[in-house]
Amino acid sequence: MGFNVNQSAPAPRVNYVATCQLPTQWGVFDMHGFEEESGREHVALTLGDVTAGPALARVHSECLTGDALFSLRCDCGFQLEAALSAIAAEGRGVLVYLRQEGRGIGLINKIRAYKLQDGGADTVEANEQLGFPADMRDFRVAREMLHHLGIAAVRIITNNPRKIATLQQAGIEVTERVALQVGRNAYNDHYLDTKKAKLGHLFGL
Repeated sequence: MGFNVNQSAPAPRVNYVATCQLPTQWGVFDMHGFEEESGREHVALTLGDVTAGPALARVHSECLTGDALFSLRCDCGFQLEAALSAIAAEGRGVLVYLRQEGRGIGLINKIRAYKLQDGGADTVEANEQLGFPADMRDFRVAREMLHHLGIAAVRIITNNPRKIATLQQAGIEVTERVALQVGRNAYNDHYLDTKKAKLGHLFGL
C-alpha cells in the first residue's frame, strides 16, 4: 500500500479564474474558480474575512457518489455538509474543493473499485487490485489556492494526518486539527475502519 505523489516534484500550477456569489442553505459564500495547467478545475468557497487569523478550513476531494448522489458507502457527503455548517456557524472560513475523484483514480475506476468491494475487497485492496496506489490525491494544489485567498494559517477540519503533513510541507501553517466524525452507517462501517487501520485516519480529538 502506498501513495504515488512525489512530494519533491513541483506542485501542480493553478491559476485563479473568477469569483461569484454562491447562495446555499448555510449562507451566501464566495465561490472562487481555479484551473490547473492540465485543465483540471477546482473551487474554493469562502465566508467572511478569511485573512483575519487562522481560518477554519476544509480541503475536500470530490466524491460525486457521496457529495451529489447521496451514497452511504462513504462519509464524504456527510463531511462536506458538516464542514459547510461548521464554517457558517463560525461566520468565517474556507472550503477547498479539489477535483480528484476516487482518491485520484477517477469516477469510472471508482465504480470498478466498488464492484471489487462488492466481492469482498476493502477500499485499499480494491484500488491496488486495479493497479493503483491506495491514494493518488495531491493536496499541494490547495496551498496555491489558499495563498491566493490570503490564507497562510488554518484550523483544518480533517481526520487525515497526511493532509495535514502535506499542507505543512507546502508552507501552510496548521494551528489546529478539528475532528470530523459524521455519517457512520451499516454500509460504510468497514470502509471507515479500513481508513483508520490502513490509511492512518484519526478518529477522535
